Amino acid sequence: MTVYNFEVKQTDGTEKSLADYQGKVLLIVNTATSCGFTPQYEGLQNLYERYQDQGFEILDFPCNQFGNQAPGTNTEVAEFCQLKYHTTFQTFAKIDVNGAQEAPLYSYLKNVQGGLLNKAIKWNFTKFLIDRQGNVLKRYASQTKPEEIAKDIEAQL
Repeated sequence: MTVYNFEVKQTDGTEKSLADYQGKVLLIVNTATSCGFTPQYEGLQNLYERYQDQGFEILDFPCNQFGNQAPGTNTEVAEFCQLKYHTTFQTFAKIDVNGAQEAPLYSYLKNVQGGLLNKAIKWNFTKFLIDRQGNVLKRYASQTKPEEIAKDIEAQL
């Protein structure tokens, strides 16, 4: 099993298969628009611009589970990111990353890179690095700035 086995909802509610990203290095991030870590969008966009031509994609999954810090509709969240941080990577529909309604993709990510004591997503901007074969390589805490991940991305490209 890999991340390619999952489908996720786009901002318009349609399903997208992650198999569409086969052969690419991915950074999957749960985000929020009103969080202390929200300025990381700038660093994420910088990574995307730097590596996208080499087969790198960022998959942005807004999540409103942590202090209601991703208010608004899916469209409003995507527009905020594009207008304020000039993001050009894919923003998907809001999801839950913990609990009874958590997205199956996040259940998988946490099981592969969670460890017995650290499975729950603690906060917004937790990041997962995925290799070109769809395998989960590494999990990064919210505090890890996008630029600190560059070396790991380069190793996969």
